[in-house]
Amino acid sequence: MKKLMMLLAFCGVASFAVAQDANESYPTLKHRIVTNGFWDNWFIDVAGTHLSFYSDQEHGHGLNKNPFWPGRRSWGGELSVGKWATPVLGLRVKAQAAWGTQVNMDWDDPAYVSGSNPTFNQVNLSLQPMLNLTNLFGGYKPRVWDISLYGGFGTICNFEGDNNWSMLGTVGVYNTINITKRFHIAWDMYLNMSEDMMDGIADKHKHSPRIVKTRDVQFGVALGLGVNLGKVGWDNAPDMDAILANHRAQLDALNNSISDLEAENAALKNKIANHKCPEAKEKVVTVTEFQATSASVFFNINKSTIASKKDLVNVKELAEFAKAHDKKIVVTGYADSKTGSAAYNQTLSEKRAEAVKQALVDMGVSASNIETVGQGGVADLNPYSYNRRAVVSLK
Repeated sequence: MKKLMMLLAFCGVASFAVAQDANESYPTLKHRIVTNGFWDNWFIDVAGTHLSFYSDQEHGHGLNKNPFWPGRRSWGGELSVGKWATPVLGLRVKAQAAWGTQVNMDWDDPAYVSGSNPTFNQVNLSLQPMLNLTNLFGGYKPRVWDISLYGGFGTICNFEGDNNWSMLGTVGVYNTINITKRFHIAWDMYLNMSEDMMDGIADKHKHSPRIVKTRDVQFGVALGLGVNLGKVGWDNAPDMDAILANHRAQLDALNNSISDLEAENAALKNKIANHKCPEAKEKVVTVTEFQATSASVFFNINKSTIASKKDLVNVKELAEFAKAHDKKIVVTGYADSKTGSAAYNQTLSEKRAEAVKQALVDMGVSASNIETVGQGGVADLNPYSYNRRAVVSLK
């Protein structure tokens, strides 16, 4: 009856055991990630920017057409807020405020040559889709340096004069140097292009058929600090094929344990029914019962670590009996003959027997009372995965 109760208890906790397996550590795929939540992988950058302004009036003229001339460069600041939807694709909004220099004099005017053109204040706002080249070509993993390309569109406003608003197009290279998981250095190189009236001056010198003559251009470099918000990074996706294979092996082990318990219970019932000894010898009958009892411990393919600690429940009972009655225990290891060579299976079966022996020692059984045997690869049971086992019995 005790064995029958164990069988029922074993079946009753099976579903609970499967649920617990969900908390175990499973193998993952190297280059696949789990999609992040909405509040994960946000970032905010604050930076100073240094830009050079090249107006449409300058195209085709020799005087001062170099936008990097000291008299044409200016300073500003910018704020960016963005989110990475995947390790490769992201989106950010950037707001920028800076100074610019107009070119609104005659080309022969000495004031132009001396660089005394008036300045103006400008702000712009743009939406920028981003492409992380480092993760695209190298696969996702935490790095010190990430390089991304972006392009976008928005609007720009000159606050001098009539508050000229115009459309803005932007492209650039966005670099992040990760100081810690939470903080990074942001380094941005970009080009902004807007309509020719952005600086408040129309093109009075129609000198070239090129379409670029009707655009005002800014070349800029920004450098600042950024903070990452929410969860940073992505978890690798679980290898479902490996997980399912492991679950199938564990299910096979559970089914085999149930079969063993059913067979043992039937054998015990038969012994009790046919045994006719005096009641005083009932204890001797109990000893014989345990001597005929064995417990199976199962393993995953090509592994010598016990697949499920639940298999040790019956082993624990045998261990307690062996300690109480100073009995010796035999652990016989087996391997699946359909997998691996004969020599490999022999070694594997011995390792499995040794693994169960160590479990018995951990339960308090003296190592000198445990004998291990390796039987190599066998095909005794069906399905064949049942052969990946070690059997514990009293000697």
